[in-house]
Amino acid sequence: MMEAQGAARRGWFVAAILGSSFLLFLIQPMVARMALPRLGGAPAVWNSAMLVYQALLLVGYGYAHWLGRFRVRTQAVIHMGLLAVAALWLPIGLGSMQVPSGAQPALWVPWLLVAAIGPLFLAISAQAPLLQRWYAVSSHGRDPYALYAASNIGSFAGLLAYPLLVEPLLRLRSQSWLWTGGYAVVVLLVLACASRLPRDEAPPVRHAADRAPILRDWAQWIVLALVPSGLMLATTTFLTTDIVAVPLLWVLPLGLYLLSFPVAFRSSALLDDLLQRCGPLVLLLFGATLVAGDSRLAYFNALIGLALLFAVAVACHARLYALRPPPERLTGFYLAMAVGGALGGVFAGLLAPVLFDWTYEYPLLILAAGLLIPQRALTGPTARLWSSRWRVPVGLTLGVAVLAIVAIGVDPRLLGPMHVQLAFLAVAAIGLVAIGARWPFAVALAGGLFLFGGYNALQTSLSGARTRSYFGVYTVNDQPDERRLAHGTTLHGVQLKGVRATHPTTYYQAGSGVGQAMQAVPALYGPAARIGVVGLGTGTLACYARPGQHWRFFEIDPAVVHLARDTGAFSFLRRCAPEAAISVGDARLRLSELPGRSFDLLTLDAFSSDAVPMHLMTAEAFASYARVLASDGVLLVHISNRFLALAPVVAGAAEAGDWKGLRMVHVPSALERQEEGTTSDWIALSRSPRVLAALRARSAEWRPLIAEPSFTGWTDDHASLVPVLRLLRTDGE
Repeated sequence: MMEAQGAARRGWFVAAILGSSFLLFLIQPMVARMALPRLGGAPAVWNSAMLVYQALLLVGYGYAHWLGRFRVRTQAVIHMGLLAVAALWLPIGLGSMQVPSGAQPALWVPWLLVAAIGPLFLAISAQAPLLQRWYAVSSHGRDPYALYAASNIGSFAGLLAYPLLVEPLLRLRSQSWLWTGGYAVVVLLVLACASRLPRDEAPPVRHAADRAPILRDWAQWIVLALVPSGLMLATTTFLTTDIVAVPLLWVLPLGLYLLSFPVAFRSSALLDDLLQRCGPLVLLLFGATLVAGDSRLAYFNALIGLALLFAVAVACHARLYALRPPPERLTGFYLAMAVGGALGGVFAGLLAPVLFDWTYEYPLLILAAGLLIPQRALTGPTARLWSSRWRVPVGLTLGVAVLAIVAIGVDPRLLGPMHVQLAFLAVAAIGLVAIGARWPFAVALAGGLFLFGGYNALQTSLSGARTRSYFGVYTVNDQPDERRLAHGTTLHGVQLKGVRATHPTTYYQAGSGVGQAMQAVPALYGPAARIGVVGLGTGTLACYARPGQHWRFFEIDPAVVHLARDTGAFSFLRRCAPEAAISVGDARLRLSELPGRSFDLLTLDAFSSDAVPMHLMTAEAFASYARVLASDGVLLVHISNRFLALAPVVAGAAEAGDWKGLRMVHVPSALERQEEGTTSDWIALSRSPRVLAALRARSAEWRPLIAEPSFTGWTDDHASLVPVLRLLRTDGE
C-alpha cells in the first residue's frame, strides 16, 4: 500500500514537472512568431529577446530559491497565488502595442516581451526546482534529482512539438488557446502536488552553511553548466556556418543538450567509468577533426559534431549530478546551474560574435571541456604513471613535446605534404598517454585543435579576409581572376577581375530571371525607373543600373554593407551605382516607412539555405510590397534553395494578393559557367499583363507560375517550413 501511494505521489510530481517544461519550450518560439512581423529580424531584436528569456529564467529560479525560507505549505499558497495572477495574461498575445519607428530594440523588446509573457514565464520556469523540493519533503527525503529527467524530457518534447506539429497545424491564435489549456492542466497538477504536502512539517532551519553555500561549490556548478550550454550554441553556429547549412538544424544540438540531463542525472558506475575513459578520447579525436571543417565530409562532420556535444554535455552534467547537494539546498543548486547556462548562452550567443571573427568559441569550449570532465587513464601502466612521483616531470616533458611537434607540423617543408596529418597523429598519441592527467591532456588537446583548423583559422583572421556579425561569418577569398564572398558554406557573391569586373555573376547573370527583368526596365518604365533590392550581398545587381535610374538597397546586416561598400573588397556599388541609397535594418519594417508607389521594380533576395525570414514571405508581407510598387510594377523573388521548395509559398501569396506570376529556372550555358554563372530560380509577379507579356517576349524560359491546390500560403498567423522541406516532398520540387 505504501509503495502504491509513493508511486502515485511521484506520478503527480512527474506529470506537473513534465507539463511545465513542455509549456516553457512552446512559449518561446510561439511568442517569437508573434513578434517577428512587428519587431523584424534584426540581431539587436533577437539578442534582446534572448537576454529577456535568460533573465526571466534566472528570476524564476531565484524566486524558487527564495521560497525555500518558508514552510512548504506556505510555499504552495504563495506559488498558487502567483499562478492565479499570471493567468490574467492569458491567452498569450502581444496586444495592440506598436513599436515606434526608430525605437531602440534594447528598450522596446524587453518591455514588449515582459508585458506579454513575463509573469507566465516566471511562474512556469520556477516549477522544476520548486516541485522537486516539494517532492523531497512529501516523500520524506527521497532523492528528488531523478525528477529533473522529467523536466528535460518535457522540454525536449516541446522543442520537437512546436516546429513539427504545433506550427504546421495551428494558427497562432489557436496555438495561444492550446497553451492556455495546457496552463490550466498544469495548474491543476501543481494543485494536486500541493495537496500532498505534509501539514506538520517543521519550519526550515537556516544554518550558516545553508545561508551561504560554499563558494567553491557554486563555482563548480556554474562552470559545469556553462560549458555544455555554451557548446550547444557554439555547435549550432559552427555546424551551420562551417559545415552544412540545413533548415531546422538548430533543433538537433538543443535536443541532444536536453536529453543529456536524463542520461546524466542517475547513479551508474558503468556510465561514470565509460565517461571517464571515453570522454577525453572523443574530445581528442572528434574535436580536432571537426575544427578542420572538411566540406567534402559535411554530413559526417555534422554527425560527429553532434556526438561530441552529447558526450561533453553528458560528462559535465554527470559531474554536476555527482556534486549535487542535499535536497534542502536543491533550489540553490539549480539556481547556480541556471546562472551557468545563462553565462554560456551570453558568451556563445552575444559576446563571441563581437569578440571573434570566426567561431573560436567552439574550440575554446572544447578545450574547457577537456579541463573539466573527469578522466581515468586508459591502461594500468599509465594509471600508475600519473599517480607516481614522476607525474610532474613526465607531464612537462609531454607538454614540451607537443609544442615541438606543433611547431614542426605547421611547416610543410619539414614533413612534406602530409605534415599536418603526421603531426596530429603524434600529438594524438601523446594525448592518449596523457588521459588521466588533466593538464598534460589539455596541452595535447590544444595542440590537436591548433593543427587541425586552428592554425588556418588564425592565418585567415590575421589576413583580414574575414568578418563576423550576428548573422554569421563572411570570408573574402581572393583568387587570381576573381574574388568570392562566402557566408559560412554558402557562396554569397563573386566578382571577376579586370575588364569583366562589372559583369553580373552567379544567380544574377544576364540570362537569369533577374537579369532579363533588369534589362527590360528601361523599355517598361523609362529612363528614370525606380529600383528596390532587398538583400545587398556583394552588390552584384548594381551593375544593371543605368544613368537616371533611382536605386535603393535594403540590407539587415551592417557587416554586409561594410564589405560591399566600404572595404574595397568588392567594387560593384562603387563602379556601377555609387549614388544608390542603402537602408540598414529589417526590410519589411524599412519598406513600411516609405510612401506608396515608391518603386517600379522590387527584387526580393534575402534568403540563404538554412534561414528563410518567414515574415518576408507571408501574404501580409506581399501586401506591403504591393503598396510600395507602382500599379504596373513588378516584384522579383529569388527562390533558389538547396533544401526548401519556396515556389508554393510565393504562389500562395500571389494568389492571396491577386498577383499574376511567371517563373524561370535558368541553367547557365557553358560560356556563362565560365563567368561563374549559377543555376537560378526566379519568380516575377505583377498585376499588369503588359509587364508579364514583355518579360515572356524576352525569354522563352519564363513559364506561368502554377499554384499548388493543396498548399495554403503563409500568413503572419500561420507559416511552417515543414511542408516545403524538399526532403519530405514527392513532387520533385
